[in-house]
Amino acid sequence: MRGILVYLSVHDGRIKRSSLEALSRAREVGASSDMAVEALILNSKATSLADEAFRHGATKVYTLVNPIFDTHLNAPLVTGLTTAINVTMPRLFVAGSTESIKDVLGPLAIRCGAAILPDVASFELSGDDVSCERPVMAAKMMARTKTSHPLVLVSVRSGSYEATPSPSEGSAADIVGIGLDMHTSRLEPVLREVVTTTSDMVDLSEASVVVAAGRGVRDAEGKALIEELASVTGAAIGASRAVVETDLFPATAQIGQTGKVVSPELYFAVGISGAIQHVAGMSNSRVIVAINKDPDAPIFDVATYGLVGDCFKILPILIAELKKVLQ
Repeated sequence: MRGILVYLSVHDGRIKRSSLEALSRAREVGASSDMAVEALILNSKATSLADEAFRHGATKVYTLVNPIFDTHLNAPLVTGLTTAINVTMPRLFVAGSTESIKDVLGPLAIRCGAAILPDVASFELSGDDVSCERPVMAAKMMARTKTSHPLVLVSVRSGSYEATPSPSEGSAADIVGIGLDMHTSRLEPVLREVVTTTSDMVDLSEASVVVAAGRGVRDAEGKALIEELASVTGAAIGASRAVVETDLFPATAQIGQTGKVVSPELYFAVGISGAIQHVAGMSNSRVIVAINKDPDAPIFDVATYGLVGDCFKILPILIAELKKVLQ
């Protein structure tokens, strides 16, 4: 029986957590369906990253070793993924729903003649049917979709599953290189420069703890409290659209339907009312701590723990207590 191929996205020399979450779920689906689960890495250092794939359940790792994949360009990525799918002939192609995958999933489906189940919160295989649940209408509702197409491309929302190690690991003997002769000189679009932030703060999309500021964090004093809480907890800093538009936080910190989607272990929502546009970007967080002076704020509907009060009064106490505990 044809198996499951999981694409592992690499950023800054590391496999992204969302990819390992997708691989962990694929391992469960493969075990229940008696299907082999294999991984795919496209990077100049793909071979050295294979051990991480084996630890999370891949029985074989396919590598396309080429520096062209170290920075994101749509054309090489589509070509590389198409080549790998044609070589491995999977029943399911699974990937984390990263920004790069969102860019290429459509062209990839056309080239491979596949069906797409994009940005899903869960997926399973039963007989010939691949079914999924995916959030719609700004995550207010869940749509259930299924297809029996012979090749299905699935992208999994970050935080939908745990990234768990496998009880058994593969070995280096199960690494298979796939040849691909591609050079930047052949590309019409050319990557000239990658502009990154110069901050030493934790990457928002990969952070295990996020401190997010909303309209209630109204000035520089509030921002300083957010930064101190983030420093104490080792967190990345996020923000709602409302506070980003005041220029208190950069646009790169925006979380929500028109910003980034995060799924940390712990999410502090400080002064955030909980509009559905924001909740769509953080509802997959494991534990949500909401701080808001309005007891009827919608954010408390999704919060694990809620603190009702002025964040300017609560945060100094919370920070002081956290320092005691963490020391």
